[in-house]
Order: sequence, then C-alpha cells, then structure tokens
Amino acid sequence: MIRPKQSGTRSIPENVMVSPTLVFFLIHSMQVGVGILGFERYLAKDAGFDAWISILIGGVIMHILLWMIYQILEDSDGDLVSVHNNIFGKYLGGFFSIIFSFYYLLLTLTVVRTFVEVIQVWIFPRLNVWVFTFFFLLLAYYFAAGGFRIVTGMCLFSVILGLPILILKFYPIQYAHLENLFPVIDHTILEILSATKTTTLSFLGIELLLIYYPFIKKPKSSKKWAHHGVFFTTLIYLATALVSFVYYSQKGIEDVIWPTITLWKIVEFPFVERFEYVGIAMWVYVILPNICLALWAASRVPRRVFNFRQRWILILYFLILFIASGLLKDRQMIDMLNQWAGKIGFYILMYIPTLFIIQKAMKKVRKRHA
Repeated sequence: MIRPKQSGTRSIPENVMVSPTLVFFLIHSMQVGVGILGFERYLAKDAGFDAWISILIGGVIMHILLWMIYQILEDSDGDLVSVHNNIFGKYLGGFFSIIFSFYYLLLTLTVVRTFVEVIQVWIFPRLNVWVFTFFFLLLAYYFAAGGFRIVTGMCLFSVILGLPILILKFYPIQYAHLENLFPVIDHTILEILSATKTTTLSFLGIELLLIYYPFIKKPKSSKKWAHHGVFFTTLIYLATALVSFVYYSQKGIEDVIWPTITLWKIVEFPFVERFEYVGIAMWVYVILPNICLALWAASRVPRRVFNFRQRWILILYFLILFIASGLLKDRQMIDMLNQWAGKIGFYILMYIPTLFIIQKAMKKVRKRHA
C-alpha cells in the first residue's frame, strides 16, 4: 500500500518520489551548467589567479547554506511554501514564495538565453533566436510537464554525459605555465571575497532543494548525498579554473568570453577536426536538465500557493521565457542578465540564513509559551 508523505496542504504519493542518492545528481547537475563555460574570466577580473581560493571559500559557504536549508525543511516537515506560511502567514508567506518562483524563472531565462548565444557565436551565426528558442523551450516544457521523476532522470544522465567532456579540458595541461599561480595570495582579502561573490552564479542551484524536498524518500538520508554533490561541484570548478589559469595569461583570460570552449579548440582527435562543435552539442544534455529543473520548481510554487494546475503555469512560463529570450538581442543585454541573475541569486542565498534564524527564534518563543 502506498503511504503518502505530508507536504503542507498536499500529499506526495510515494510512486512519484525519488531515492535519496539521486539528490547528488539533482544538486550537482543544477550547479554545473552554462556558467562553467566562462566563469574563469569574471573571477580573474576580481582576484586575478588567486581566484581559486575564492572557489574554495564559496564551496564552504555552500555547505553551510545547504546545512541550513535542511534544518529549515526538517523543522517545517514540508517545502518552502509551508515554511513561509508557518512563519509569515498565508498571504505574506505566499507573496515571499511567489518571489522565489520568479527567481527560478529568472534562472531558467539566464541559462536558456546564454546557451543560445553560445550556439550563435560558435556554430550558427545566423541562427534565428525565436525559432530555436521556441523548439528548445518546447522540449524543456515536455520534460518538465512529465513530472519530477522525469526531470531527476535527466539530471542523472547529464552528470554521466557531461563529466567526460569536462575531463577533456585537461588536454591543455601540456601547455601549462604553473608560474602563473605564483605568488599565492597576491591580492587583498576584499578582492578574494569579491571574487567569492562573483562565483555565486556558478554555484546557484542548492536553493531548489527548498521546493523538491518533499519528493525525496527518507529526506534525512539525502543529506550526505547533497553535501557530496556540492563537494563534487567545488572540485569541478576548482580544477576547471586552475587549468584555465595555468594556460592563459591574466590579461589574456580577461579578453576571452568563454575560456572553457576556447580550450576545447586545443583538443585533437583523428576523426574530429573542430572538437568545440562536439563539446557544445554534447553540452545540450547538460544544459537541458538545468532548464527543466528550474522551470519545474518555478511552476511548482504557484501550484502550491494558489492550487492551480501546474501544467497551465508551465504554459504561461513557457510564453514568458520565449518572449523574454527573443527580446534579449545583443551581448551587453545578455551579460547584464547574467549579472542581475548573479546578484539576485546572491541575495536569495543570503535570505536562507535570515529564514533559518527567524524560524529558530520562533520555535524557541513557541516552546516558552507552550
């Protein structure tokens, strides 16, 4: 007999839930996406080649925030909507939840439009953005509408398919200049911390756990897998950044928009002349789960707040993404979109400790008055 798990005002049937071990893939696949194709350039602008220290600091912060998220969710025994309703009430809590829905939608838009730009620049300069975006989003809608288990399966395959492509980035090590990394800590603490803030866009993704937590079987058992996912992401970003830092000069990397893709040009196989084309084509399987998971989470929130059918919300968000993607036409607008997504994502992450403190304080107050 299937026993439903309570989640706020709704119950989640066990047959739509996922194993705790799959949280590793959900966390990691959402964190590694379009950002890894060019994050080194922005880090180097802030802290030079000492920016690898910022990645380690960012990884530690992500582990702390992940711990807080689990504490918040375990105390409420539900998702973000339940947490907000318990703390702020139905209406104010619903308002805060909808803000998260729009934030997840912004993440989706950022990934979609940035990756379409990559395809435009590297493969098809005359690509019709409206047509390509429509069919790309249609594919994402199809998977997101299939449910959370379908999206989780895509995250699993994205990690398996994406890892070999990342490993090939170590091909440029034969041209490495290790002296680029010295002297170590040649920048101020403020510059290193500024680069840590810049890494935010790359590490975004753990906050989606606030939405899909009720869909995890024995969610407490998933803690270690979630932390493993963050740790693995940190290693991937650290290794990727170090390879770029020892290959490019500091002035050179600031002029390269997508250092990772540029390094793919060095890879040589007898049967492939331009490996960057293969890399970008394969990266679709890494990007698509990012879009599907963020889109699913964005549509799940209004489903919980207003009790609307999630499919109708998906259609509405599909239209918003399609129109917004088409209106973002040049590099400046897309770069500004990434900057705003990073800034808003940073404040969303900083909201987590605030929510954690408020919930703990209210819990103590209620115990005293009990």
